[in-house]
Amino acid sequence: MAENQLNPNSWVDQYADYLFNYAIGKVSDVEVAKDLVSETFLAGLKSAKNYKGDAAERTWLIAILKRKVIDYYRKSNSKKGKAEVRMSLGYLDETEGDWLEEKVADPNGNLGSDSIENEELGLALQLCIDRLPHKQLQVFTMKTIQGISTEEICNELGINPSNLWVMIHRARTALMECLNQKWFNA
Repeated sequence: MAENQLNPNSWVDQYADYLFNYAIGKVSDVEVAKDLVSETFLAGLKSAKNYKGDAAERTWLIAILKRKVIDYYRKSNSKKGKAEVRMSLGYLDETEGDWLEEKVADPNGNLGSDSIENEELGLALQLCIDRLPHKQLQVFTMKTIQGISTEEICNELGINPSNLWVMIHRARTALMECLNQKWFNA
């Protein structure tokens, strides 16, 4: 029999500060942390019927908040990954840029107007990817190409999320340098 029961009427008074402090430690943004705590309370209300009472109420709410933080980073990192490969292309204003990963994957985009050029860029990118150090290649492929979650990659390779993002950043930097040499300056 379950020992713990939910009392949603007291959540804000009892747990809001604790949850906020946890969230701000993870996201370092006051507004985002507040939003995550609000989303946690809302998700807790929606899933209250699934609460079995095995964990303390605060522990259960923290588990929900942890998932909200992971979802937040998953969303922001999917955008971050594309932003890290921002480059200025010759035919654009210097203040503008295109996302390399989006353009190579989109044959109908600006680079797709010339399918031969797009195919050559894809081949140049593949050559540069193949030249990455093994661990960077593995992480880059799993995250960017295969779309595997950060948590799954970290578990499989025995690394932490910070290491993963450093490797992806280094891989993208190396790809940018390689493409600048092999493609854009050719």
